[in-house]
Amino acid sequence: MSLEIIADISHKYGSNAEFVLAGGGNTSYKTEDTLYIKGSGTSLATIQPDEFVAMDRAKLELIWNKTYSADTNTREEEVLADLMDARQKGSEGKRPSVETMLHNLFEQKFVLHVHPAIVNGMTCGKDGKKIALEMFPDAVWVDAAEPGYILAALCRKIMDEAKAKNGKAVDLVILQNHGIFFAGNTEEELDNLVNSVMSAIKSKVKEVPDFSCVETDKTEAAKIAPVLRMLYSETGNAVVKFTANAEILKRGESAEAFEIMKKALTPDHIVYCKAEPLYIESSEPEKIKEAFLELKNRRGFAPKVVFARGIGMFAIGANKKDAETVTAVWTDALKILAYAQNFGGVLYMSDYLTDFIVNWEVENYRSKVALKGTSEKRLNGKIAIVTGSAQGFGQGIAQSLAKEGAYIVVADMNGDGAAATAADISKENGAGTAFAVKVNVSDEESVKNMIEETVLEYGGLDIFVNNAGIVRAGSLEEMQKSAFELVTSVNYTAYFLCAKYSINPMKLQRKIAPDYMMDIVEINSKSGLSGSNKNFAYAGSKFGGIGLTQSFALELAPFGIKVNAVCPGNFLDGPLWSDPEKGLFVQYLNAGKVPGAKTVADVRAFYEAKVPLGRGCRIEDVVRAVLYIIDQKYETGQAIPVTGGQEMLK
Repeated sequence: MSLEIIADISHKYGSNAEFVLAGGGNTSYKTEDTLYIKGSGTSLATIQPDEFVAMDRAKLELIWNKTYSADTNTREEEVLADLMDARQKGSEGKRPSVETMLHNLFEQKFVLHVHPAIVNGMTCGKDGKKIALEMFPDAVWVDAAEPGYILAALCRKIMDEAKAKNGKAVDLVILQNHGIFFAGNTEEELDNLVNSVMSAIKSKVKEVPDFSCVETDKTEAAKIAPVLRMLYSETGNAVVKFTANAEILKRGESAEAFEIMKKALTPDHIVYCKAEPLYIESSEPEKIKEAFLELKNRRGFAPKVVFARGIGMFAIGANKKDAETVTAVWTDALKILAYAQNFGGVLYMSDYLTDFIVNWEVENYRSKVALKGTSEKRLNGKIAIVTGSAQGFGQGIAQSLAKEGAYIVVADMNGDGAAATAADISKENGAGTAFAVKVNVSDEESVKNMIEETVLEYGGLDIFVNNAGIVRAGSLEEMQKSAFELVTSVNYTAYFLCAKYSINPMKLQRKIAPDYMMDIVEINSKSGLSGSNKNFAYAGSKFGGIGLTQSFALELAPFGIKVNAVCPGNFLDGPLWSDPEKGLFVQYLNAGKVPGAKTVADVRAFYEAKVPLGRGCRIEDVVRAVLYIIDQKYETGQAIPVTGGQEMLK
């Protein structure tokens, strides 16, 4: 039953963004013989009773009687080995939290360690210790020390002294630059302590961070993100997430204002965001590259947080989850910097401790755990836009590319449909896999916005699938000029607009990574290979699309951008054909395009009979062609038939 209680405590605080940062923090429950503690790499918000690591308390106590190496790295390896040896049967495959020794010091049954930003405003404040001990005279304040064995030993000494002085066990430990421990014998007792402490700290806070929305130059931001992405990984295995708010612009308004951001506040900021962020004052690729490489060469790591003067903040990660974590953790840093002003100004971690955390094996392990889920799929980490992807071919292409590891922007006139498709893709492939943008591909500003939104969400663009299309059938006598122009604007002009703006981030990526290859793929039609009776508006626009494909291919080859077309046969099962009101079966029946046809079924049979392989084109047929185009590195300007033999290259 008590394991269910500690799981409940974990879920309660772990799902509250006020208390937990990047899934961190830890909890424990103890009996006389066993300590059950959250393991490294598990989340407080979701941990189940059987996922806690069971530790032998007697073996943990023996650690205090051992003599370890004077060398820091050797000592921590020795202590880690003893911690792993203290695991009980059934927990052999789990790694106990680095704070296991510290949790075992508390006499109370339940322990909660969290990192609320408002608390760390105090723990990272120059007057934080003085104010904390005035508010909580029975609490223990522990000055910053090497995490792991050294910190636990220091806590043991101070907690023993406090118990001897006060005649009772310590239930509140505040760690300088590193959060707070609460302890209680019941869930209610623990909750009451948390609430009273948080209320007292909040009463001291007058200056708070301002995260209100601000206007910023998204076009300039979209010039920066692709450069940062490729500087971080020349193979494109990186995501860059852009954020702008009043607090970010305040801290990034000048190099002088940014100085407050340059030193480490807590171990978590080092683990997830590295020990120093980057400040840039220009969107010029060469100047960004110079600043990026200077920090990388000086510190030995690539920056994961970049502030651009007057524009906003860029969080860089190996994948989307990592970039989102970096965003959350550095937003936490902004909060701490503001809260620390209420406690005498900012108290940073020492350079010694900062370097220790940077090189500490345990924190490197935590960092690797945070990257779990990075796949090695065919399109791993590629960023793709698929227009017209709320349904039909486009939806199938988007879903298939996501299964191959790509991040997908579901772009469609149907905003609700795009959002629903993006939600389904993310549910199937992982949070953040897909992102919806409402777009009118025939409107230039709408297309420009689609590209910028993509770049600010993921950091660049690798694959653009121009799928959005429209059909209006009819004879020369029947066709209205307005219908003809609508088909042309969506199928032909929109392709030009989408290519025009999609190449902006692509060219920037190629500038930084000269061997990087990208793709523009037009979903054309068999009607782009052969004329179509009483469907000239559509066929003409598709013939024109192949002309654009060949011309774009010639122009963009020097930039590593391949441009090809896929020409599907008739997607007879899709809404374009089978919609009972607007589908081509109905249109062609009404237009008399199929001689002797009396019903929709007659029209369908007529078109199936035209295909040597005897069926309509399917989504998986088109997807295979799209994947081939992306995979190969030596074809551009091609129009690939996917028609079951109905149309062949001549």
